[in-house]
Amino acid sequence: MFLTEQCLALTTPAIIASVASLQCLEYRIVGICYWLLCTPFGCTVRTSPKVRHFIPELVVSSYSNTGSNPWGEMSALSVPTPLSQGGGNLITPSSQRDNLPRFKNVDGIGHPGGAALTALAQSFGFGYACPSGAVPLAPYYLSTLDPLAWRHAIPESVYPQALTPGMREIGSQAFGNMWGSVYPRQGFLVQPDDFKAAAVMAQRASDFITRVGQPHVYLPLQPMPAPGYWPPQPVMENNINNHRWQLLTPMVQSTCAIFPSATLQSAEGAYAWSLWRPYRCCQRMGQTFLFSIDFDGGQ
Repeated sequence: MFLTEQCLALTTPAIIASVASLQCLEYRIVGICYWLLCTPFGCTVRTSPKVRHFIPELVVSSYSNTGSNPWGEMSALSVPTPLSQGGGNLITPSSQRDNLPRFKNVDGIGHPGGAALTALAQSFGFGYACPSGAVPLAPYYLSTLDPLAWRHAIPESVYPQALTPGMREIGSQAFGNMWGSVYPRQGFLVQPDDFKAAAVMAQRASDFITRVGQPHVYLPLQPMPAPGYWPPQPVMENNINNHRWQLLTPMVQSTCAIFPSATLQSAEGAYAWSLWRPYRCCQRMGQTFLFSIDFDGGQ
């Protein structure tokens, strides 16, 4: 699907409303948790269902013009700086091949819809919902504050993942739908399709945001496990069980997918997605977590 949409300003209420997607939520009971409950009268073992569902953790905006995050209320966070001023695409057509180097700024900000998602889960009778590991509205990544890595690919341009064809690619060359490589995780990509370029940048940013110790200026989003609480693994491209994307602009969609996906062009070169990731948890039914059983093998 190749459509063009005029980009409307993305607002916080619209982002919160977008969590009402049962397809993105994908709530399931996947096991049983066992707890030890002790009182002055003795101890007993109690159980609670182990649930698994996706949570929208981040709003990832990918846009051409520096300072023009399509999420209106958050655009002031990423104004141009002395080292991050220019933006837009470096269009250098060639008669021999498509040669369209595109640049995108990327912001990754904590999703504001966590409370709405919990209410959604409870209103549909699902009962218990896992808490998100992300802080709402927290700026986990602003590419304007990361010019060395995002604009100059230092040091990732010399990483093996960036120099070896076929490593860490979004899509598949064998199936003819390869959009670009994850490395180097920077803001430039030779890609004639603007939506695909923006999506690759969003994937690149989510890759290091969900990992610790990466050579970028960012706040890691890697929630710690706890008794009865299993947060997601870092984002890995091409794996719909690991993460999924919900398009927010140029059009709010009610479904989630991974890249490659259907494309929807923005006249302004500005895009935003919700990043959903899977959590597993169970309601605490005692002082001590004993163990859990997974019906699906933990997959």
